[in-house]
Amino acid sequence: MTQAFDAAAQQTLLESRVAVALEQARTLGADACEVGASVDQGTGVNVRMGDVESVELSRDQGIAVTVYVGKRKGSASSSDAGEASIRAVVEKAIDIARYTGEDPYAGLADAELMATEFPDLKVHHSWSLTTDEAIELALACENAGREVEGIANSDGAGLSTGEGVRVYGNSHGFLAGQRGSRHSLSCMLIARDEQGMQRDYDYSSERDPAKLSSPQTIGRSAAERTLRRLGARRPETGRLPVLFAPELASGLVGHFLNAIAGGALYREASFLCDSLGKPLFPEWFTLQEKPRQIGGMASSSFDSDGVYTRDNVFVDSGRIASYMLSAYSARRLNMTTTGNAGGARNLRIEAPLTAQADLLAQIERGVLVTELMGQGVNGVTGDYSRGAAGFWVENGKIQYPIEEFTVAGNLNAMFANLIGVGDDIDTRGSIHTGSWLIDDMTVAGS
Repeated sequence: MTQAFDAAAQQTLLESRVAVALEQARTLGADACEVGASVDQGTGVNVRMGDVESVELSRDQGIAVTVYVGKRKGSASSSDAGEASIRAVVEKAIDIARYTGEDPYAGLADAELMATEFPDLKVHHSWSLTTDEAIELALACENAGREVEGIANSDGAGLSTGEGVRVYGNSHGFLAGQRGSRHSLSCMLIARDEQGMQRDYDYSSERDPAKLSSPQTIGRSAAERTLRRLGARRPETGRLPVLFAPELASGLVGHFLNAIAGGALYREASFLCDSLGKPLFPEWFTLQEKPRQIGGMASSSFDSDGVYTRDNVFVDSGRIASYMLSAYSARRLNMTTTGNAGGARNLRIEAPLTAQADLLAQIERGVLVTELMGQGVNGVTGDYSRGAAGFWVENGKIQYPIEEFTVAGNLNAMFANLIGVGDDIDTRGSIHTGSWLIDDMTVAGS
């Protein structure tokens, strides 16, 4: 494996380099400056059919400098964070600023909004793992899946482990860093019948490697998911209820977040422009952000502007309660930053939760979608159309697998037609949600 990653030492080193860059920017005449620096180290192992296919060792670092000369902005970056390189990056950023047009909204976030408290959010967990141990875990995962009757082949299993440090500082005097880790184990398998081949996968991803699902659990789950896709047909075309599996429902939350992001709003490139206070979801639905949740996959005490993070409510009892704003987008909209430079962190839904079997029981004729393909989402109009695969549902029961169809609608109507949220919460990412049952979508099959 790679050399041990000393996160504390790396943070101290990056903080000193950011401080050097800030001082050089001041000396060279910048009115304001902000600097981000990071270093990441990781290992990835992939196996297939009992053999090792690849072992990757990676280490990346970089520094990015943004300066403000009046209302002119210049940015430059480098993968070399040595002192000579830092000076060159600062000089380049100042040169660029002198040639850019003035932007009345440019500048740092207000000094009084800088984070001042930095609790330990338990997001960094090292994993002392040798290459042989990593290979052994990946092989155990694949073998557990291949041992299931009916599995004909494998697309492989993989283990990845990574740690990193990011530091941000600006000329308000703000300088802080955060350490983090992410570890994952996955497996993809192949089954065959008279109609051809099917594949599916499963994975586990955690900050803390001790919380990963066992290799045997992941492998067997990947096999079960693959086998249940055999014998897939094309469904009928019609207006039907659609049940989105949890890992796909999180994508619907992501489309909503993109639509309330400040950048899309001030460019008037969102179907949710001027939507504050308006109903969008059912009254029983609330969407919150918990950026300081202990151990969260996206937890942080400050955003990419250095602004303190805080709990936000984006949807309150079905109504849009807040946009998602950085300092810059907030100025463009004549509003106040929500501490979301760099995106949302740890989305959580407050709603009555229903067992997936009970959601299925509400479907007389419809589909359960377990895979989506393509990028058919128009953020300006809200139109939604994706290729899909999953299962045909009739009289509240799964009947058979289906594929080669599309599900289509408009996000405005889809959110309004949300019937229920499942209790099968997927916690592997930043967005935690269960299945979503949405009424009256267009399913186009045979």
